[in-house]
Amino acid sequence: MRLLIKNARLVDGSGELGTADVLVEDGRIASLAGGDAEQVLDAVGRWLAPALTDPHVHLRTPGQETKEDLATGLAAAARGGYGAVAAMPNTEPVVQEPEQVRALLDEARALPGARLMVAAALTENQEGRRLTPALLLAKAGAALLTDDGRSNEDAGVLARGLIYAAAAGLAVAVHAEDAGLRGGGVMNDSPLAAELGLAGNPPEAEAARIARDLEVLRYAVRKAGALGHEPRLYLQHVSTARGAALVAAAQAEGLPAMGEVTPHHLTLTEEAWRGFDARFKVAPPLRTAGDVEALIGALERGELSAIGSDHAPHTAAEKDRDLENAPFGIPALEVAFPLLYTELVERRGLALSLLIERMTTGPRAALGLAPARLEDGAPADLMLFDPAQRRIVDPARFVSKARYSPWAGRELAGWPLLTLVAGKEVWRDSALA
Repeated sequence: MRLLIKNARLVDGSGELGTADVLVEDGRIASLAGGDAEQVLDAVGRWLAPALTDPHVHLRTPGQETKEDLATGLAAAARGGYGAVAAMPNTEPVVQEPEQVRALLDEARALPGARLMVAAALTENQEGRRLTPALLLAKAGAALLTDDGRSNEDAGVLARGLIYAAAAGLAVAVHAEDAGLRGGGVMNDSPLAAELGLAGNPPEAEAARIARDLEVLRYAVRKAGALGHEPRLYLQHVSTARGAALVAAAQAEGLPAMGEVTPHHLTLTEEAWRGFDARFKVAPPLRTAGDVEALIGALERGELSAIGSDHAPHTAAEKDRDLENAPFGIPALEVAFPLLYTELVERRGLALSLLIERMTTGPRAALGLAPARLEDGAPADLMLFDPAQRRIVDPARFVSKARYSPWAGRELAGWPLLTLVAGKEVWRDSALA
């Protein structure tokens, strides 16, 4: 069935593209000049953009389905305007075999919601010792290799992993924290941590590991270059000014390093810990206001080229534990876009097209995908949102199993009203006439 989205204001990472009538047919944008269709939607006053891509989510399948499962996670993603999400492998068991990758992809195809992409473990059981079979995992459909949730302590293993992943056409994502410096820290190591009597995780733990991982990347590039491959390093959830500066320096040198930043590190600071509320407990921790400003600047300049939600759902009972024992993680899929639209575009004047770029093409580069653009013939993975649609964050309305949020009670604008994946409707808000 053909769908005509009339009077839509178009925006993608290349800029604001004016108003157009967009014809969707056979899973693609058939025309930006309109046409006949069986179904017509008047989008006057609303923005149409490529559906978002998230390179960093935790869907807890297999083995942790009390926290989230594929059905709830992919539905939450669609509700947040995402057309594709990459699920991390730190599950029970760890996703590290080609058969596991194929099984997850097969299960997801039968579910409504965002398209699933699978990140497989870089090392067996994410223990940092023996590499998983990169080529076989890529052939099975893996989109990324990572030991996310654990830092890669052995530099030699990481170097070989980067080289083998490059031969398979995959990037390697890393959780960049030095385990020894991090210790048992639960919040940012600062005077506030001492005031609250909580163990601190120092910013140097992130900077030290980013610096080392970039040296490992430099070595891997030299070694793999002779084989005709280029390793790609994706640095997850950069949280400090120093970490962002290290990524920027590496890119200026020409190293194939990509940096990610999360919605919570762009909008929250360690001051939130004054309430002793575990909803704000995340790894790496919330940092200072100065770090937030530096991260936003790096995002604007493209030094941090991707926004990943790091959607990390837990049960309410787990997050109700004391701050030392509650798990790290914030659920974010359903609020990430309106949160960043409100805080960065509305309040700070960030260009809308830049935010769209960092939530579409930037993440897609890490996953080996082409840029997301609104043009004739492009896949009809689309998000329609209304800048005037304001709503209070109410976790009770989440479709994710994690019905809590550090942004609960906040009024946000720009909520997604419609999400299409390959031209099929996977989310429609009741506010959409």
